[in-house]
Amino acid sequence: MVHAAGLTKSYKRSVALRGVDIDVSAGEVVGLLGPNGAGKSTLTKVLCGLVRADGGSASIAGAPAGSSLARSKVGYLAELFRFPGWATAQEVLVTHQRLARRPTAGGDADERNRLLAEVGLSQAGSTRVEAMSKGMQQRLGLAQAMVGDPEVLLLDEPTSALDPAGRHTVREVLSRARDRGTAVLLNTHLLGEVEQLADRVVLIDAGRVVAAGAISDLTAGHGVTIETDQGRVEHPHVPRDTIPALVSDLVADGRQVYAVIPHRSTLEELYLELVGDREAHR
Repeated sequence: MVHAAGLTKSYKRSVALRGVDIDVSAGEVVGLLGPNGAGKSTLTKVLCGLVRADGGSASIAGAPAGSSLARSKVGYLAELFRFPGWATAQEVLVTHQRLARRPTAGGDADERNRLLAEVGLSQAGSTRVEAMSKGMQQRLGLAQAMVGDPEVLLLDEPTSALDPAGRHTVREVLSRARDRGTAVLLNTHLLGEVEQLADRVVLIDAGRVVAAGAISDLTAGHGVTIETDQGRVEHPHVPRDTIPALVSDLVADGRQVYAVIPHRSTLEELYLELVGDREAHR
């Protein structure tokens, strides 16, 4: 659904993308991780057509990124956005329905009410933006991104202003979108959100992809703990492909094996190992 290969982008004083490859399939949530300045927002903007890449290719559902056809399939939430303070939540969605020109099931009013309910703003349809908390505005931003049931959601820090309850709501919204077959690219600094929601992660640093894959694969560490009838046996540094032989040896020695627990690292540990604290060195 989302495909990019060899994307490059340079600005006057910096290089934002250095040959980035990324794919997001229908019905998949991919977490986009990396430090500030890594190129995540630039990549997102290239995919939705706001920034033109210097090299490489990008497409949405087979259409070139930035084309009218590709844009018609994308719902986008920018990291920094602002709706007119005088507009109500309903008026904001009316504007975006007109801009999107997408057919909606059940009529425009039904869609607006459904979207507001989905993000937890069902009672705020007549509330003006200027009277909303930052968290309410963030929820409204997510609702506008979903106008017209887009096939692709490109979300830049969608939970940045939300409390734990709000983040839970967003996770549920995105989980339902995935179940409907939507491709979701989630750009965020909140590793816990990614661990709970994403099917895969792509870690970018200095404009390059430094890790990509399923979280379970990326966090699979070396070592294993084997629980036996005579206590625990620790093998802290062995590779995973040697574990079956270790278990077989214990069984051959007459030991009863109750559990085999492979050692794992956390997503945070992986992030720090590959990226470290870039902010401290800027």
